[in-house]
Amino acid sequence: MSIIRSAYLEKIIPFIDKPLVKVITGIRRCGKSVMMEQIQEYLLNHGIESECILSLNFESFLDERVKSLETVSNVVKEIAVNSSGKKIYLFFDEIQELDGWEKLINSYLIDFNCDIYITGSNAKLLSSELSTYLAGRYIEIKMYPFSFAESFEALKILYENISQKEAFDIYVKTGGYPFLYNFKFNEGQKKQYLDDIFNSIILKDICYRYKIRDVALFKVLITFFIANIGTPFSSSSLIKYLKNERQSLSTETVYNYLEYCKEACLLYLVPRQNLKGNEILSTQEKIYLTDHGIRESLFMKNQKDINQILENIVYIELLRRGYFVTVGKTKNQEIDFYVQNEKGIEYYQVCYLLASEETVQREFGAYNSVNDNYPKYVLSLDDFDFSQNGIIHKNIIKWLLEG
Repeated sequence: MSIIRSAYLEKIIPFIDKPLVKVITGIRRCGKSVMMEQIQEYLLNHGIESECILSLNFESFLDERVKSLETVSNVVKEIAVNSSGKKIYLFFDEIQELDGWEKLINSYLIDFNCDIYITGSNAKLLSSELSTYLAGRYIEIKMYPFSFAESFEALKILYENISQKEAFDIYVKTGGYPFLYNFKFNEGQKKQYLDDIFNSIILKDICYRYKIRDVALFKVLITFFIANIGTPFSSSSLIKYLKNERQSLSTETVYNYLEYCKEACLLYLVPRQNLKGNEILSTQEKIYLTDHGIRESLFMKNQKDINQILENIVYIELLRRGYFVTVGKTKNQEIDFYVQNEKGIEYYQVCYLLASEETVQREFGAYNSVNDNYPKYVLSLDDFDFSQNGIIHKNIIKWLLEG
């Protein structure tokens, strides 16, 4: 089963046949390869001949064509000759595995009548090299695991008459990795799959690439980050925690490790923004996880820590919608998300349930010192509408499905 990732396809279609390299980045196994297949299917359905399409996966151990720059060049030359002068369409999956790939792509833009699509699981590697060799000649499309809307579509195929609430309960524990929505996996099978993804990101995308020797200590650090998503990050508290574990790291190393996780599209370090002076603050950032299913596989308690999970889900959804997101800070209060988009500014507070008057006052009161007229939201799992004083309350499930 393959759900059409229409939101991403619609971003890519306007750039088909334009002289720009289409770069699809995202965490390992989020669906980039399937996205490439869906683009190829779109091309075939719109008159492009299969002989003009070349697709290579650079993680393959069996495909001799991806072993070196020379073997890749030979197969590209061959398809160019066989196309009889027609434009060729080149799809290169996980291209960062090929040393020297950036020069190769640059030369193809010059030497061939081609349209190029590449994917990669290391955003920094791709962006830095592309900026050097392809300045102004590429467009990046960031991919994420399934949104709740996408997972709900998949679950409706697997489970007849499943409700939105039932689907959301599954999403909270499963996360959004597309493969997990192909079959009716049990909890043990889901955990094994997510554990394997987590270990491959840690070992291949981070430790091997950045030559981290103490893998065990690195995993301790990352599990600490993942356990504490949505809470203000302090390097001093982390170093204290490591000392209690009889481990030690410098602040510089901690931030380097965080940067590696960001580059591997695993974690996000979200800064706070002073809403009065409109300045970015460099302390007490928050950490969020690209896919909350990984957290469930590590700790098996997403439902217990539902407030953190809901906040993480909303943050990733805001990124998925293309928004720039920071944590809002006023003099005495903090707003979960200060969002800038093409329409202007929006504010979001996220909580589990508005179960008491105290909770209502806390969540809605976060906006007391924000005096502008931009939309302000409180998101929770309540079905009853608590909107008041111009502040909009929405059910999280319904808000996610709006996207």
